Amino acid sequence: MSTVTCDLTVSVDGFLAGPNQTPENPLGEGGEELHRWQFEEPAANAKELEGILSAGAYIMGRNMFAGPGTGPWDRDWRGWWGEEPPYHAPVFVLTHHPRAPLKMEGGTTFYFVEEGIEPALAQARDAAAGKDVAIAGGAQTARQYLSAGLIDELRLHISPLLLGAGERLLDGVRNLKLEPTQVGGTPLVTHIRYRCGLGS
Repeated sequence: MSTVTCDLTVSVDGFLAGPNQTPENPLGEGGEELHRWQFEEPAANAKELEGILSAGAYIMGRNMFAGPGTGPWDRDWRGWWGEEPPYHAPVFVLTHHPRAPLKMEGGTTFYFVEEGIEPALAQARDAAAGKDVAIAGGAQTARQYLSAGLIDELRLHISPLLLGAGERLLDGVRNLKLEPTQVGGTPLVTHIRYRCGLGS
């Protein structure tokens, strides 16, 4: 069975996004600064970047695909990544509103799943064909999978940045047991891999 991974960049105070998220600023105030390590130190972080994009299928929440908002889909919206998203694999988007699959260039197809986290994971496992399944985010989606004990490995990329407010990763997660298995980093990020389980 494929391993379920989750790569997320957080601030030192545990936020995935800053305050005041909007469709124009989906990562909130200061949120884009979290990801400087990916663009300013790509060679030094090549192993981690490769790991983020090596899964056979991905799962994300509606907000990660379309930004803050609820209600029926804007059918013209095709994601944040342009016509060739970086995934090059099937992506399953959690939603409460139906939408037909959206095929993009480069091998990415977005599938919209209304049935919940476990059916989405089952579909992603089938699509991954033995490769890892990655929970891509955002915070609410990651919390649901962590709380259900469905993530095998959490890979946190910790930016030396204090956001002070926003969308915190672990708010409300209970009984999560994390065992660190690897630590590394560069001046702009600390990488920690955790083996995940549920505590008693």
